[in-house]
Amino acid sequence: MQVTETLKDGLKRGYTITVTAAELDAKVQEKLVEAQPEIEIKGFRKGKVPLPILKKQFGQRLMGDAMQDAIDGAMKSHFDATGDRPALQPEVKMVGGETWKEGQDVVVEMSYDALPAIPEIDAGKIKLDRLVVKADDKAVDEALQNLAASAQNFEDRKKGAKAKDGDQVVIDFKGSVDGELFEGGSAEDYPLVLGSNSFIPGFEAQLVGAKAGDEVSVNVAFPAEYGAKHLAGKAAVFACTIKAVKEPKPAEVDDELAKKFGADDLAALKGQISERLEAEYKGASRSVLKRALLDQLDGMVAFDLPGKLVEAEAGQIAHQLWHEEHPEEHGHNHDSIEPTEEHNKLAVRRVRLGLLLAEIGRKAEVTVTDAEMTQAVLAAARQYPGQERQFFEFVQKNPQMQQQLRAPIFEDKVVDHLVGLAKVTEKEVSKDKLQKAIEALDEM
Repeated sequence: MQVTETLKDGLKRGYTITVTAAELDAKVQEKLVEAQPEIEIKGFRKGKVPLPILKKQFGQRLMGDAMQDAIDGAMKSHFDATGDRPALQPEVKMVGGETWKEGQDVVVEMSYDALPAIPEIDAGKIKLDRLVVKADDKAVDEALQNLAASAQNFEDRKKGAKAKDGDQVVIDFKGSVDGELFEGGSAEDYPLVLGSNSFIPGFEAQLVGAKAGDEVSVNVAFPAEYGAKHLAGKAAVFACTIKAVKEPKPAEVDDELAKKFGADDLAALKGQISERLEAEYKGASRSVLKRALLDQLDGMVAFDLPGKLVEAEAGQIAHQLWHEEHPEEHGHNHDSIEPTEEHNKLAVRRVRLGLLLAEIGRKAEVTVTDAEMTQAVLAAARQYPGQERQFFEFVQKNPQMQQQLRAPIFEDKVVDHLVGLAKVTEKEVSKDKLQKAIEALDEM
């Protein structure tokens, strides 16, 4: 077996691997010997079939496995000897694959981008501010008022009052398409909050201005993608009787409100709100701290980057941002999306920091535990209610998905490791200042 270097340009590597016909034949023979004890053929006892007969019957079938084993072995030996770590799966191509015949040498071309040597950093030189925000009485009261608004009641407006957005109208309605009533299109004493967008687009707006006792014909069209196919895209008329018009009244901020949200009394609810707010502030503060850390790390190191890794990252960024700008497109049936200079610039930063954090984590022996992975899978599975089991099975069989779930956990643990080594100063600030710092992250 011979490995010959054909390219060494920066991080780009190219090699030719030659497996001789004799080596390949020996590999097939080895596999036959391994399998011989379990093989039984008519006329021979189990395990006693002569190797020449086995080779004649199974040799061709084993040739592909023998080739793969030989090439994999050569690649492993090469990486062990050189210390190279490929940035992505190496590209492997068999020379003359379609014209190769048994008895010939197997020649394979292998190419890859090697991971670069990562320079050491002195984490003790990193200086960070940790923004600390206390949940003051004003913030707690504001949150209480929001809870009260969400637990609002509705009270009858004065007789003859016209319905406004935010009001609740109690209606009887009957829906028809082409003059025929349709199943599920009628109801009595239905409480509908105007502006809630809980009905077909355009329905609620036509009830604004109505009074109790009014009869209103609402003309709408079902969306083309409506769930009931026999109604999708159809024009409909709803004959509505307005039975009551009610205005919203926020709930009183008292012990009764607290009990609605699972607290014993108002004091206990305030305590819970204070804890939740401080947890939110702490999470936001960590995001600001992490960005500051990454910005400093980015300025502390410089090294060559694998071109294909940057290219793949830029493509992924461009694709993700395109879908964010076109939320109506859920599939991938669209034209190719070419990364811009801005996408490439961001990809360079992400790849450089990703490689640096991976190396720091490797040297610090940072690991993601099974318990942490289980929590990550559980959190991700919640996005698929009713299909959690299928999601678990999908993750178990998909190493790429496992890596997607593991990567952010690993990164956060490396960040925590670095923060522990850095010089961190706690700085008490207002909620507004923290909010501005968070908004600034989105602008970068």
